[in-house]
Amino acid sequence: MMAKIIGKSFPDMPWQDKPQGFDKPVWRYDHNPIIPRDLIPTSNSIFNSAVVPFEGKYAGVFRCDNRGLMMDIFAGFSDDGINWNINHDPIVFEPAPGCDPCVTRKEYRYDPRVCFIEDRYYITWCNGFHGPTIGVGYTYDFKTFYQLENAYLPYNRNGVLFPRKIGDNFAMLSRPSDTGHTPFGDIFYSESPDMTYWGKHRYVFGTSKTAGWQSKKVGPGPTPIETDEGWLMIYHGVLNSCNGFVYRFGVALLDIDKPWIVKERGLFYVFGPEEDYELTGDVPNVTFPCATLTDADTGRITIYYGAADTVTGMAFTTVDELLSYSTRIRSTDSEKAKYFWQAFRTETPVFCICMGFYPKSTCNISYGIVSFLRCQAPRFSVK
Repeated sequence: MMAKIIGKSFPDMPWQDKPQGFDKPVWRYDHNPIIPRDLIPTSNSIFNSAVVPFEGKYAGVFRCDNRGLMMDIFAGFSDDGINWNINHDPIVFEPAPGCDPCVTRKEYRYDPRVCFIEDRYYITWCNGFHGPTIGVGYTYDFKTFYQLENAYLPYNRNGVLFPRKIGDNFAMLSRPSDTGHTPFGDIFYSESPDMTYWGKHRYVFGTSKTAGWQSKKVGPGPTPIETDEGWLMIYHGVLNSCNGFVYRFGVALLDIDKPWIVKERGLFYVFGPEEDYELTGDVPNVTFPCATLTDADTGRITIYYGAADTVTGMAFTTVDELLSYSTRIRSTDSEKAKYFWQAFRTETPVFCICMGFYPKSTCNISYGIVSFLRCQAPRFSVK
């Protein structure tokens, strides 16, 4: 294998082998979507949700928008990671010890992530607190939940914790913005000694002027996966097309000790909306990754993702598939794209003029000037 996942063996997690003749790095579960929009009586949609192994089975925190389109998060359980029972009532948080009861004030809650660290399961979500910010809580059993202080001031989304401390501190990726929807659209890294006070903010990477699929905004997806090559991060990238946003997956490899340093970042997306349930729904053309299951022995990765802001899908890949695809340019691709990629792979300073294009399009062409200096910056990045 090119890289090895650092973690536990998990041979019984949901999995399907790659279809014969399939040449893409991520493939769908045959029976998608695994969670329909109306699994609980009041739900309009169930999507952008988080799943973890729990006591030999599975537990999760799910975004369920009700028929009033009010956004909230619900606990759920499964024997096999595919067929789910989701509680009909949303999670009720108690203030964590030492926290003022006002922290549990609720306007809206959506797009949760779940990450096991040390002795408990931490939940992060987009929390309404005079604008969107990152809510943080934890549970031991997915029955009783405790809420900590909000991680940041508004406005922020996509808070994703690392599964272990970096040095002596907890670590989180997020995407701050201004009071609009996403004018900033870049990913940042932060640390905390106690999961309450967050600082040491570092820029990770932003949107691309060249790769159109991630030209509007980017945001962290599931919990980063630790490998012997670095932190494998699956993220979402967004194109602002003439017909609205299109959400796809990308991959990046972050330095293991300084995760704000990008070692590699794919020029091409690895997964995007193609099936009817991804192309049509409350928000068309969306595939939004929120959780993974991993098996260290085989390098297998199972991805849970929201589809069209309506239902939940499952997809599969391996650490080798993602890393090899992120560094591969196929012979059928543009020679200019090939030159672009090789320029960023060089070990010496490079200045070049390159042509960019939107994937699967010959009419959207942009020109950009790229400069790259070798220092303590990423080995390459897509700008």
